[in-house]
Amino acid sequence: MRAARTVIAVVSVAACLSSCGLGGTQKETMAGKDSLIIGVKEDQPALGVKRPDGTYEGFDIDVATYIAGRLGVPKSRIKFRTTNSSVREKALADGTVDMIVATYSITAKRKMKVTFGGPYYVAHQDTFVRADATAIRDVRDLRGRRICEVTGSNSWRRVIEERRVAAEPVTVGTYGACMDALAAGRLDAVSTDDLILAGFAAGRSGRMINAPFTDEKYGVGLRKGDLKGCEEVNRAITRMYQDGTAQRLLTKWFGDSGLKLNTSVPQFEGCT
Repeated sequence: MRAARTVIAVVSVAACLSSCGLGGTQKETMAGKDSLIIGVKEDQPALGVKRPDGTYEGFDIDVATYIAGRLGVPKSRIKFRTTNSSVREKALADGTVDMIVATYSITAKRKMKVTFGGPYYVAHQDTFVRADATAIRDVRDLRGRRICEVTGSNSWRRVIEERRVAAEPVTVGTYGACMDALAAGRLDAVSTDDLILAGFAAGRSGRMINAPFTDEKYGVGLRKGDLKGCEEVNRAITRMYQDGTAQRLLTKWFGDSGLKLNTSVPQFEGCT
């Protein structure tokens, strides 16, 4: 009798792992959903901007729309939700969003909490300064300078911790606010991904120093353990480059920026 009860208990646990969402099953994946909530930025020109009418536009928005379409979700069943850097991991974990396409750089630390598809693009960190800051020509010239520290972003760490440049981080909420602080003289430099800077540089006084020093792998953030969703996202990204969509979108949003754009399929990180 005891043996029989043990068998029943084991079967019950196995059934729960399958049906209660503890075994990485369909219930935990965004793949196969009829509609999607996608986390994006709202204040990054050319990448993710929220229009006055509440709709969104930008490279990330177009990429997200394409990926969702390849997963069987049309534009009419996509809801974009502003998801700032400081809340991305939490938004995925609690189900506020199904995936995030928002200049979300893949890092070893983030991979402990998030499963990443992609990358869908590899950017490079550079630095934007005021036009009169002629002494800043390289990341090393940021020593003693006030640089932007956006909550939840790693860009400032790449200057201070990885490059060991003794800059002074100043905490600011978003990159849009960083650029405003730079223009007002409260910051000396904004150092982050070149695509982000290129978008903000349009129409602003200042200059890119054109001294890139990192690879920033933009991933599609998914709930930790959503391997099925990750695999489908990677197939969609591969197709996006193969059918010419990636090149068209990059040219559409950054063709006039002067940046050297990569139009070949990025090397994927692998779904973990």
